[in-house]
Amino acid sequence: MAPNPALQCPRDGSALIVEHMHGIEVDHCGACNGRWLDHHELDELEGTRADEDERRGTIRFAERDSELRCPVCGDPMAAFNYRAYDLEIDTCRDEHGFWLDAGEEGRVRDIIDERVRGLKRSVSAEAAWGDFLDGLGGRGGGGAWGAVGRVVGGGGGGGPRGGAAGGRPPAPGGARTG
Repeated sequence: MAPNPALQCPRDGSALIVEHMHGIEVDHCGACNGRWLDHHELDELEGTRADEDERRGTIRFAERDSELRCPVCGDPMAAFNYRAYDLEIDTCRDEHGFWLDAGEEGRVRDIIDERVRGLKRSVSAEAAWGDFLDGLGGRGGGGAWGAVGRVVGGGGGGGPRGGAAGGRPPAPGGARTG
């Protein structure tokens, strides 16, 4: 870990130290244990838990002024609630990066894990509903339900079985079987 004399901690003014966290090079304050992530590095940290932006959702909610100054440009930063959770993160308004106080990087990973689990449950429920509608003779099937599954990693098809029509081929003449 080498000191980065160009950057100082926005909390206490200590020199930040370059370190590797989950394969990402970040700047760490040895005094307060906060971390500076360049703008793209927060996305990389999230990517260690979820690989697609659709799974992550909107990042900033309730943006407001922060008492911290950006260690890169020195301008006042903004604070926001990360993905509408009770986790306040500070960010440079000119997109130089994000300041994470001690322990917040773990909370970011936990939030992404929670969001991915929630999306998988939702897709599973929607696929089950689509299969139920298929059983009633509806026209649901693989179209919409398969697209939902592909967006969140559930695969193709009309639910857990896959296939163009919920795993069941059409009957002769195009009629569906239940």
